[in-house]
Amino acid sequence: MGETVLRGIRGAITVERNSAEEILAATGELLDTIIKENDIEAGDMASIIFTMTEDLDACFPARAARDRGLKYVPLLDARELDVPGSLPRCIRILIHINTDKSQREIKHIYLKKAACLREDIK
Repeated sequence: MGETVLRGIRGAITVERNSAEEILAATGELLDTIIKENDIEAGDMASIIFTMTEDLDACFPARAARDRGLKYVPLLDARELDVPGSLPRCIRILIHINTDKSQREIKHIYLKKAACLREDIK
């Protein structure tokens, strides 16, 4: 095993409608997938940043993390930049973890229509 370092794990997912139910379900799906695919324990998480595009505002996506028992992990919600032509109804996550994995071993997760954002790492 290597030295423990701080690494970032990225992910994104889209929703069809601006509803709290869809935002929380999609954010939960993305979180669950990132955690499973990277074998993450809650105690390894340093923080999580959530962003949503301008067309989503029905709830805070970080609530999905609290609903999953991530009580002590610092969470932050933010608005994504409104860049013309960018993917609509998109939720993005950046999880900072303490790990001995290399950057190549980290699995970034892009689901639904967000899969087009990082086709280079599939």
